Amino acid sequence: MRIREIEERDNQAIEKIIKRSLESFDLNLPGTAYFDPQLSALAQYYKGQPNAKYWVAVNEQNEVAGGVGIAPFGEKTGICELQKLYIKPEAQGMGLSKDLMKVALDFASDHYSHCYLETLKKLHIANLLYIKLGFQQLDRALEGSEHSAMDAWYIKKLS
Repeated sequence: MRIREIEERDNQAIEKIIKRSLESFDLNLPGTAYFDPQLSALAQYYKGQPNAKYWVAVNEQNEVAGGVGIAPFGEKTGICELQKLYIKPEAQGMGLSKDLMKVALDFASDHYSHCYLETLKKLHIANLLYIKLGFQQLDRALEGSEHSAMDAWYIKKLS
């Protein structure tokens, strides 16, 4: 697998991965990424923001297997948000989430002092990964959160 920045031709594939992943956990609900207005145009969305990027992992045939993004968090200076980390089921368990997060956090370290993320407690494997990578759990969402369905929040001080 190779990790590269998202291109417009990847939009449909990553949208499908995100929606199928959320559906598999019965999370195709308002207040989740499932209903984000920019979901069908992630390449354009991330290119249109300062200090934001989205990366995809692709196989030898250039087929998208997953992705992750970094973008500014609301009006908070110095805080970014790790967004939309999703992997196709057949590509899970190979360390791809960790590889994608390393690329995203390296980028974030150049532009921000802290990285925030929101998830759900029921996504046990994801929560374990965040803790393993040095994220500290918060009691509640940071002010300005857009995903009301989330029930687990993390922050990491970047070097």
